[in-house]
Amino acid sequence: MSASTPPPTAAGQAATPDAIVIGAGPGGLAAAAALRQRGVRPLVLERSERLGASWRGHYDRLHLHTTRRLSALPGMAIPRAYGRWVGRDDVVRYLERYAEHHALDIATGIAVDRVERGAKGWDLPATGGRVLASPVVVVATGHNHTPYVPEWPGRDAFPGELVHASRYRNAGPYAGRDVLVVGIGNTGAEIAVDLVEGGAARVRLAVRTPPHIMRRSTAGWPAQASGILVRRLPPRLVDKVAPHVERMSVPDLSRYGLPRPAEGLYARVLDGAIPVQDVGLIDALRAGRVEIVAAVDRFEDGEVLLADGSRVAPDAVVAATGYRRGLEPLVGHLGVLDGRGRPLVRGARQPEGAPGLFFTGFTNPVSGMFREMAIDARKIARAAARLLVSLPG
Repeated sequence: MSASTPPPTAAGQAATPDAIVIGAGPGGLAAAAALRQRGVRPLVLERSERLGASWRGHYDRLHLHTTRRLSALPGMAIPRAYGRWVGRDDVVRYLERYAEHHALDIATGIAVDRVERGAKGWDLPATGGRVLASPVVVVATGHNHTPYVPEWPGRDAFPGELVHASRYRNAGPYAGRDVLVVGIGNTGAEIAVDLVEGGAARVRLAVRTPPHIMRRSTAGWPAQASGILVRRLPPRLVDKVAPHVERMSVPDLSRYGLPRPAEGLYARVLDGAIPVQDVGLIDALRAGRVEIVAAVDRFEDGEVLLADGSRVAPDAVVAATGYRRGLEPLVGHLGVLDGRGRPLVRGARQPEGAPGLFFTGFTNPVSGMFREMAIDARKIARAAARLLVSLPG
């Protein structure tokens, strides 16, 4: 549906839906499908012109780091033809087929500015001056909502190219060039490998805190399966066992600038830093094709000054420096976020004093984001159905 076509929709949905889902990514689509399965009539609002906009914008070589079998959303398996590690384009195809399979009512090109308390539960001022209302609102705007680039001193005067990783597609434009990738999360590590394989003349990777590194799969056993298992164990136990597992599967990379972290794996996960899954970085480091350097301190005289005092002069800088959830304008006034802008609760839990308001997709768990969003979706649907039954009239 386009922004110029207001509810009711071609699917015949009433102007006041039972539930409104904000965001047509995997989390929002999963929640909407689970709601439909419970007999609830959801309307999905998407600010972009097509569903799955975030996935459409990712770099070309991206694959899920979780297995196809453990990444399906409620009510529809991912086709076997997509392989064990599903690529970006196939993820988009799956989301499109998923929405069609569940006959989801999706209004694209509609941005919601704010969630307000209203007579019917919640009012949503949206594109075009309209105000939509519903007793149930599911916020699924995504973990990777707003690209973040640090305010490095001097960055605006840098004569080279400076882009956020969200604008990186492939190594083609960087062939033969000196590139500095900033940030060693999964995105930064994978882009560095992509640049090396795509013909960049030199690739450096700026690291502030060395990460835990895991093989995506060891002897056929996916790292995701281990992530599912450890979520049921005490964090202290996981942090005692994890170093032994890491040493068996990942070589010591200290001589290449990546010593093993002193802080426990699960302690880092609880703080929001998931392990890097190796998709070629280890081999690239050992072959000298990716060089580890210190974190970026500032830009100065056409160069990049690093935290250890050294300088580099790349042709281009790719900032794999993460995203902000961007929830403050939407729901920050409701007292439902913590000090880091994260929802206080998720899944079936509703914030205190905000009945009918749900959140999904704002964590990055080691057990797999798609898997956790599928679990959240079912829980949200059960809670929302109970809430709607309890309402007067």
